[in-house]
Amino acid sequence: MQSKHTIIYIDDEPENLRSFKSVFRRVYNIFTTESPSEGIEYLKENEVDLIITDQRMPEMSGVEFLKRVNEFLPGKPPCRMIYSGYSKTKDIDDAKENNWMSFFVSKPCDPENLKAKIDNAIRDC
Repeated sequence: MQSKHTIIYIDDEPENLRSFKSVFRRVYNIFTTESPSEGIEYLKENEVDLIITDQRMPEMSGVEFLKRVNEFLPGKPPCRMIYSGYSKTKDIDDAKENNWMSFFVSKPCDPENLKAKIDNAIRDC
């Protein structure tokens, strides 16, 4: 049996984190946090296959988080996805242009469709 992929999901809304973990915990190894800073500390100590982050958070934006990840994980960082309801921002465009983000997925997204997008992202990175 193939081992499960590991995902970190950062979102300032606890209900989003609980729902994600509830739906996908049997399919993936999942670490969730409301804090981008905690996410950075986790990534310094652990390998993951996919980083998923919300865009609009009080501590720092998802784009800023992914930019920082690229700074301390030189070479080929893990696959990076912004999963957010806010898609039309200059920051998102900058993230695409600077290769800080691998994929963007709009919220809401039904679980089956989100799983397909996650699997495709992991495969294509």
